[in-house]
Amino acid sequence: MWARAVRKSVLGVGGLLLAVSAVAQVTPASPTPVFPAPAPPRGDTLATDQVGQDQEFATPSVVNQGPTKGIVFHYERMPTFGVTSKAQVANLPNYSADAEKNARLIIKGYIPMLNHPHLKLILGVNYEREEFEFKNTPTRYELYDNIENKGLKTLGAQLAVIRPVNTVNWYIFRIKGELSGDYTSNELNVSDYLRVSSEFIYGWKRSPTFSWGVGAQLGYTFGRQSIYPAVLYNRTFNSRWGLEALFPARVSARYNVSPKSIFTAGYTVDGFNYIVKLNTPLVRRTADGTPEPNIKPLRTLELRETEVKLRGRWERELYDFIWLGVEGGYRYNYAFDAFDKTNSDRQKIIDSQFDWAPYASLEIFIVPTKGLLGMFGVGR
Repeated sequence: MWARAVRKSVLGVGGLLLAVSAVAQVTPASPTPVFPAPAPPRGDTLATDQVGQDQEFATPSVVNQGPTKGIVFHYERMPTFGVTSKAQVANLPNYSADAEKNARLIIKGYIPMLNHPHLKLILGVNYEREEFEFKNTPTRYELYDNIENKGLKTLGAQLAVIRPVNTVNWYIFRIKGELSGDYTSNELNVSDYLRVSSEFIYGWKRSPTFSWGVGAQLGYTFGRQSIYPAVLYNRTFNSRWGLEALFPARVSARYNVSPKSIFTAGYTVDGFNYIVKLNTPLVRRTADGTPEPNIKPLRTLELRETEVKLRGRWERELYDFIWLGVEGGYRYNYAFDAFDKTNSDRQKIIDSQFDWAPYASLEIFIVPTKGLLGMFGVGR
């Protein structure tokens, strides 16, 4: 199923990602990297993840943050867990069964387009695919049969602008566009599947070990598009311990075993927003079975997913520019709800809950070191 669904997208994105490692910014092996480490995969705030550091200009990065991620290959898997769906309209049944698999494949790449001390521009690209397998398929529940047959995909690009103002102040602006849903190459309509998010954070660099900022984010962290405040806090307390946060989306404590081995633990809040096309139009009906007045038959659902992960993560250098990331923990699914996307009232159609479930992920990422860039003749 993976090969059939991602073959065209992976080939296109893969070619671009190979180019990323050739032009990515150099990261020294010292504990003060050119870019601080990116955040966990599904809390994707690249503006803070790919910020440079300079002696004369302030940035959000602090001493002892992990290595830059130039290219990321990430696979995540959850075992069997219970699924319960309750219909919110009269003519739909309820559903209760087990999902035997929930897996995510994520590929990302970052390109530093401009890296001046006073201005940095970073282009990011990403491809993601989420798959479900339900027990006793077909489930005869159209939403889940549709998801299992086509999967949920995200293809996106973003631009991050990092502006060090002076030796103390800095600000970040990021804008991101994604095509997100159950589309295939034959039925993709950009206007239907496009999702846009952005953020702005203004901050203060108090010392090489302490930087913080405040701002706002417009995005889907909590399932639906909304604006919410954000507080960035990066602090290194000593040679071993540190704290990295973009509250409320994520908070992580960091322990540096060595320059080549880092442990983190904390939580992340991940939000997903997918468009799902129905094979058969759904007519909303009242309790007595009659169609709701002035309501069009549903052809599209908006699927809002929100989950909280309690996680532990270990990153380790395998060879020079190749690093390994291993992560595990528990996922609490706050919502997996479907809303009317056809009519303006956006009524909830299906209210779903997933059981708590453990998860594990494996990640290989490429760090743009001097040695790697030298192989491509970059930085000479």
